[in-house]
Amino acid sequence: MTVKVTSIGLKGLEGYCVQVEVRISTDTESMVIVGLPDTSVKESRDSIAYFDQDVTDKKVVVNLSPSDQKKNGSLFDLAIAIAMLKELGEVKNEIPKDTAFIGALSLDGSVVSGDGILPAVIAAKGLGMKSVYVPYDPLLPLQMLEDIECIVVQHIEEVVQHLEGQELLSFQPQSPSIEDSPKKDSQQRDFSHVIGHERAKRALEIAASGEHNLLMSGPPGCGKSLLAETFPSILPPLSNQSQLEVISLYQLASEKRNYDQTVPFRHPHHSSSAVAIIGGGSNPRPGEISLAHRGVLFLDEIAEFSKKTLDMLRQPLETGEVTISRVHSTVTYPSSFILVGAMNPCPCGYLGSHQHYCTCTKKQILSYRNRLSGPIYDRFDILLSIKSVNINQPKRMLESSEEIRKRVETARIRQYYRYQQEISNAKVPFEILMEKSPLTTKQSHTLTNVSAKQNWSNRVQIKIIRLARTISDIAGEEKVTDQAIWEAMTFRRWEQNQPKMMARET
Repeated sequence: MTVKVTSIGLKGLEGYCVQVEVRISTDTESMVIVGLPDTSVKESRDSIAYFDQDVTDKKVVVNLSPSDQKKNGSLFDLAIAIAMLKELGEVKNEIPKDTAFIGALSLDGSVVSGDGILPAVIAAKGLGMKSVYVPYDPLLPLQMLEDIECIVVQHIEEVVQHLEGQELLSFQPQSPSIEDSPKKDSQQRDFSHVIGHERAKRALEIAASGEHNLLMSGPPGCGKSLLAETFPSILPPLSNQSQLEVISLYQLASEKRNYDQTVPFRHPHHSSSAVAIIGGGSNPRPGEISLAHRGVLFLDEIAEFSKKTLDMLRQPLETGEVTISRVHSTVTYPSSFILVGAMNPCPCGYLGSHQHYCTCTKKQILSYRNRLSGPIYDRFDILLSIKSVNINQPKRMLESSEEIRKRVETARIRQYYRYQQEISNAKVPFEILMEKSPLTTKQSHTLTNVSAKQNWSNRVQIKIIRLARTISDIAGEEKVTDQAIWEAMTFRRWEQNQPKMMARET
C-alpha cells in the first residue's frame, strides 16, 4: 500500500502541491527518494526513531510528485516522516487531503523552521488547503493569514497526537502587541532636520506620492545621500498584503526582517555584483531589487556601477518583476520599487561647485555621464540637481516628515480610488491613465512642441504625463492642470537644474 501526504514546493514565490508518496516493503535495507530532490532534501528516516519503529530489512521508497519539478530545501521532512509513520501504522486515522505538512526535522523529532516557510504557507492557502502544520517561529506573522488554519507544532509527536484527535497544548500564533512591535528609532532621519533643499524636498514628495524614480546629481557633500536616506520617512506604511510579500522575499533570501510596516530601504555598494543586485545563483534567490520590493532601492554613486548591471534594471523597472533563468529552473520574483540614484556631475565631482574648481574636460564629463545609458536615463521620472546650502542660514520651522507623509498618503488614496486598485500613477498602465485623466488639446500640443525641442523620447513624454498627474493629485485637482504639466517638464531638463559648467576646454 502507498501512503500519500501533501506538502508545498516553491518556485520563486509561486507554490505548488507536492504529493509525498511512501511505500515500505521487505527488502534490502535502504531508503530511496525520487522526484528530482536536491541534496538539501534530507532523509527523514531517523526522525521516527522516537517511536521505536524498526525499519531494519525494509526498503523505503519516497516519491515526490510532480516528478518534473526540482525539489529544494528541507521543508518536505515533516511530510515524509508523517507518510512513513502512516505506512508503519503509527498514525491510524486518515490524513485529510486538504491538509499540508511543512517543516524540517531534527534527529530528535523536533519540527524546526527553514527558509521559505511563510511563502509556502501563503501558497498552501492559495492552493485550497484548509489547514497546514508548521513549526513554531516567533518571526512568522501567521496571525495575518486568513481562511487557513495554521497548526503550530514543535515536535513530530504533537503532529501524530493531533492527527489522532488529541488537543495540542502548544504554541498558537498571536498578534504582536504594541510593546512587542519594533519601536520607531528616535535617531530616524526626518525632513525637519534637513536644512534648505526646498526644491529637492518637493521632488521627493512628488516621487513618494506617485512612486516615481528619481536621479540626483550634485557635488560631494551637498546632501544627496542625506535626502535619499530620509526619503523612506515620507512613504506610507506597508499594507498587510505588502508586509507578507516583503517578509516572504526576505525569508527566501535568508535575511532577517522585523515585523513592522516600514518600507524596505536597500543601499547596495557600487562594487556589488550583478547577481547580488538582480538575484540569481544555481538555485535562484532574490537580489537587492526584490528585497527592495514595495520600498526604495538607493544606488549611491550610480555611475560607478557596471553598465551591464544598470542595464539589467530595465526590465524590472518596466514590469515590476524580474525573471531569472538557469539551467534547472526559471523563477520570477516581484521587484516593484522606487529607484533613487545619486551621482556626481563629473569625475572630479566639483562641476558647478562654488567652493572648488572643476578640472575635468568636457570629454571626460560626457564620458562619465554616458556610463548611464539612454534607456536608463529615460526610466528616471525626475532629474534633479542638488547644490550645497549654507548650514548657518537663519533657523526657521521646517516641515516634518509626518506632515509631508500625510499629503503623500492623501495623494495615494486619490490614485487608488481613481483606478479602483492599489496602484500608483507611475505603475498604472498608460492606457488606463489616459482613459481616467486625458490631456486637453492645448496640453498635448505644448508637450509635443517642448519634446521636439528637447529631443525627448516617447517614454520620457509618458513619464511627464504621469508626473503631471501626480502633481495634480497632490494639489487635489481632478484633472491634470497646465501648471502641473509645466512643473513636470522642469524636472526633466538637466540644463535648468544644472549649474553653469566650469570645466576647462580639452
